[in-house]
Amino acid sequence: MAEKLSDYKYKTPIHIRFSDIDSVGHVNNAIYLTYFEVARISYFRNVAGWDTKTTGIIVGRSEINYLKPVTIEDKIMCYVRVVRIGNSSFDVMHVLVKVTDDGEEICTTCKTVCISYDYSANKSVPIPKDGRSKMIAYDEPRLILNTN
Repeated sequence: MAEKLSDYKYKTPIHIRFSDIDSVGHVNNAIYLTYFEVARISYFRNVAGWDTKTTGIIVGRSEINYLKPVTIEDKIMCYVRVVRIGNSSFDVMHVLVKVTDDGEEICTTCKTVCISYDYSANKSVPIPKDGRSKMIAYDEPRLILNTN
C-alpha cells in the first residue's frame, strides 16, 4: 500500500502511553488498532458530525501494514480519510507517521471497513445522509469510490 500523504486532509496527534510499549521498546502491535480507533472517532466527530447515539459504527475488518517501529520517544500523528462509501459500509484508510526534523515518516498503514449499525435492531443500516455527504465533500469525490 503506497499511500500519499497529499491525499489526506485530516490528521490528529496520537499520544503514546508507557503501557503501549513492549519488552523490546516498541509500541506493541495490538496497540495500533487503538491508535487508529482514536483517529477514526476524531474524524467522525470533527468531519462527518456523526451522532453515534442515533446510529452506531462497528468495525467489520482491519488490515494493518507495519513498516517501521514506533518507540515512546517518537511524536506520532495519524492521517485519516474515507476511500470507499457503500450503502451501509465504508472503508477508512489510516496512515501513522513519525514527526521528525526532516518531516514525516510513514510507520504504519491500515484499512478498516466500518459498518453503520443500529444497536437496538442488531443490524446494519444505511449510512446517515448527512454523514455520507460530509465525508464525500471533505475527502473529495474524486478520491472516493462511491458504490451506490
